[in-house]
Amino acid sequence: MSGTLISSEVAEPYAQALMSVAQQNNLTEPFGSVCRDLESLMEESTEFSDFVANPVVNPEAKKEVLRQVMGNEANPYFVNFLMLLVDKRRIIFLKEIAAQFSALLRKLNNVVLAEVTSATELNDGQKQALVDRVKGITDASDVELKITIDPELIGGVIIKVGSKVIDASVQGQLRRIGMSLGSVA
Repeated sequence: MSGTLISSEVAEPYAQALMSVAQQNNLTEPFGSVCRDLESLMEESTEFSDFVANPVVNPEAKKEVLRQVMGNEANPYFVNFLMLLVDKRRIIFLKEIAAQFSALLRKLNNVVLAEVTSATELNDGQKQALVDRVKGITDASDVELKITIDPELIGGVIIKVGSKVIDASVQGQLRRIGMSLGSVA
């Protein structure tokens, strides 16, 4: 079994439990915001990610750091959830749990995630055009964009929504032209 599959299997029940608590207490949006912030923190700070995942670090030290990261205004249900993850030695799956929670929240709100890879930074008009295009394809009420910059695309974008991929990049067009020329020759 791959590590990603195991992470998914472990993360899903915890994300569903967190969603259940959030729904019972009308906190789905605030919890969603916290999950997105935690995902970003873990992607941007390898020091934090490594600290949380390190099995040698004392659980109480992990709890203290998590309390500091969450701050005094943090929702007690969410903080207790993090403490539970530390106690159950599942805090190493925090990023996956947060991502699963975000996916559950998107499904609940009929929002799709569009992973966009672009050669250059997109302006607001281009982002809105992508949102409109993805809405038309998916019938979703809204679209969440996750944008990655890859200069190797030369120009254009690659849009991934679920299992659908739309390659509108110059690199993709050149690849398709090369393949068609190869089949002609």
